[in-house]
Amino acid sequence: MINSIKILIGLPVLLLIVIGYIPPQPATPPPAAHRKAVLPNIIFIFSDDHTHQAISAYGSKLARTPNIDRIANEGAMLHTNIVTNSICGPSRATLLTGQFSHVNGYKLNEKVFDVRQSVFPEELQKNGYQTAWIGKLHLGDLPKGFDYMNVLPGHGHYYNSLFVNSKKDTVQYPGYVTNVITKLSLDWLGQRDPAKPFFLVVGHKATHREWLPDLPDLGAYDKVTFPLPATFYDDYKGRLAAQDQDMTIDKTMRLKEDLKVHVDFNSDGPTAQPPIDSRKQGAYQRLTADQKKIFAAYYDRISREFDEKKLSGKALVEWKYQRYLKDYLSVANSLDRNIGELLNYLDKTGLAKNTVIVYASDQGFYLGEHGWFDKRFIYEESLKTPFVIRYPGVIKPHTHINQLISNIDWAPTLLSLTGTAIPGYIQGKSFLPLLTGAKTNWRKEAYYHYYEFPQPHHVYPHFGIRTEQYTLARFYGPKDFWELYDIKQDPHNLHNLYGAKGYETITADLKRRLTQEIDKYNDKEARALLASNP
Repeated sequence: MINSIKILIGLPVLLLIVIGYIPPQPATPPPAAHRKAVLPNIIFIFSDDHTHQAISAYGSKLARTPNIDRIANEGAMLHTNIVTNSICGPSRATLLTGQFSHVNGYKLNEKVFDVRQSVFPEELQKNGYQTAWIGKLHLGDLPKGFDYMNVLPGHGHYYNSLFVNSKKDTVQYPGYVTNVITKLSLDWLGQRDPAKPFFLVVGHKATHREWLPDLPDLGAYDKVTFPLPATFYDDYKGRLAAQDQDMTIDKTMRLKEDLKVHVDFNSDGPTAQPPIDSRKQGAYQRLTADQKKIFAAYYDRISREFDEKKLSGKALVEWKYQRYLKDYLSVANSLDRNIGELLNYLDKTGLAKNTVIVYASDQGFYLGEHGWFDKRFIYEESLKTPFVIRYPGVIKPHTHINQLISNIDWAPTLLSLTGTAIPGYIQGKSFLPLLTGAKTNWRKEAYYHYYEFPQPHHVYPHFGIRTEQYTLARFYGPKDFWELYDIKQDPHNLHNLYGAKGYETITADLKRRLTQEIDKYNDKEARALLASNP
């Protein structure tokens, strides 16, 4: 077996982040009328890059997601659930710590999470919970707080991927990764101590780039022609960062690697069994001979179609968009199907009655809006992420939450659902009162700070706030400038109103509120930048 520590880490551990002490928050149990005699179980299904634009419960016409929709319809759906840093690893670090990136130290992807810091599942363990994380983790090391882990090293692979378990043994599981993660999750549920409540994170690789569908889903959308988003040919007028990014379907999306045009699936020779012991092997080298045969038959046909069309200009860009969506949504098919399998298991075993089930993604994602894929910007499509939650007897079916929820709020909410005290290091606030219809003084703005520049997509670092009506952002790095959007009038962030006549008072008020958020969360870097150019 491979030394999984080398596979998983490969980087020095970060220095421990020292933060100010905040007194612990008291436990916030469900209302007495709904309180359970037995502590509820929690299953948190966490996908990668699966945006609300691809979920039918959120109004999407692109695909049907009946099992995610079921959770939403039988519980609550958050409509303005935003992230603090729209990128994969930092979002996971925020889930675990309830903290902003500048506090938990995980600002950028492909780094190593400081496993010496506290994480909220430790509080659940103190309250008698058995805890597990299975599937994609993407934090470079194994955090505390979990009795059992079986996770993908890095991003893992869609087919025949390696996993690293709690003992830091590396094991390869044959098959499609979404199916494997579900099977491992069901196995753990079947072997757990039934006398204890449990907290399980089911971390899916889907729908991350390069979007390799499960074999039954190949071609699932080939008969569909998707409408172009209204902003597909955005000219980025008045938006300097949008003009200078590198995340377009036109120029950035790769025909071979992303869209599988002219891939030689057999260049490394067919294998009777998937290779066992090399992380260096690519996605297609891991395929068995039978898997390669099916993939080659499908994508060779796509390549011939591409050659026959002899596309260029807008026709080529729009063809790439169609192929992108067909693969992305085909990957999402398996994701939703596996969520259904998990829901069915809960029904059959009777666990559904006392199990909180959450479906969320690490951030939003562009499905052609502004001509883009990927995420990162404070703009709506990547700022907002899906979050649906079901808890029979506590959360009423068809509950809709429109208030601003941040992913720093996820951890304290999960703790309060179990009556577990919320530790002082958590910066978020439980939104359980919103889920149960109780009156609460909820936030009117949410803070955001993105850091990763220049690679891989050349998105300028920026910080800002999203309020009920406006987004104000300060971009910095190679250029220093502000952007302001009226979300109610301009939900696609097309018209930068910063400096426009008539918005002076609104801008001044938003800057005041932004400064308050920066001070509240002690973002020293943002404070210094703001002082240098207010």
